[in-house]
Amino acid sequence: MVLAFLPFGLLYLFSNFLHLVFYKLLPYRLKVVSQNLKNAFPQKSEEERKQIAKEFYYNLFDVSLETLKALGMSQKSIRKRVVFKNLELLQQYVNNKQSVILVGGHSANWEWTGHALQLAGIPMAVLYHPLSNKWFDWFMYQIRAKFGMIPVAMQDTLRYMLANKNQTFCYAFIADQTASPEQAHWMQFLNQDTAVFLGTEKLAVKFNMPVVFCAVYRIKRGHYQIEFELVTAEAPQTPVYQITELHTQLLEKQIIRQPEAWLWSHRRWKHQNPNKKANA
Repeated sequence: MVLAFLPFGLLYLFSNFLHLVFYKLLPYRLKVVSQNLKNAFPQKSEEERKQIAKEFYYNLFDVSLETLKALGMSQKSIRKRVVFKNLELLQQYVNNKQSVILVGGHSANWEWTGHALQLAGIPMAVLYHPLSNKWFDWFMYQIRAKFGMIPVAMQDTLRYMLANKNQTFCYAFIADQTASPEQAHWMQFLNQDTAVFLGTEKLAVKFNMPVVFCAVYRIKRGHYQIEFELVTAEAPQTPVYQITELHTQLLEKQIIRQPEAWLWSHRRWKHQNPNKKANA
């Protein structure tokens, strides 16, 4: 794809054009974005929320194009544009031949994160949802696998982890997607009753893996900093739901710090808590 080989200057000019079209002229999910921001930040003024929405759309199109751009990027370019604050937290586990679960959200450039970690010597296995379009799914697989990290389809996660339990991997989970209401853990997240996936916690307990939260922040356009925070070093001994609640709270903290970088166009709160409906 030609976009992968455009200079960054032209890439961001195209991103500005997409912002004009899909924010100003033909708004893409603007009602969803506005309602999500209103529910998440009721204490903010309408003008403040509008400014976050405007900046969010810049981030959305930048990250979308940057994801494609990775196909044409060199190792040097990735290393220059993604820096780490405390990578030693992950390195200690890898050095000890211990696999770890890395959990985060759709904030800033989560796609470049895996590339940067792989290039930093962290063996990455990144979980993903296969796309319905077979060609584009193949294309995204090639982008994700370019620098050596291993994309693992979500439905194959358990099978892959069992088959590679004697190998050292950092398994990357994106845990802010919409969970099935009947099988999720319900908790308050951004001022709303929210269904949260339990997969991260269950797999950490099953395979006795430490869990580390990964926060990605935009420093400036096309440049990011990744910060890590330990959720638990002893998953099997951690009380039920505590891992899930801790990494969700850390994501909330990250979003509050840089709200424009999160994926507000996602219909994150489309389900209602079935327990509350039953008691109504």
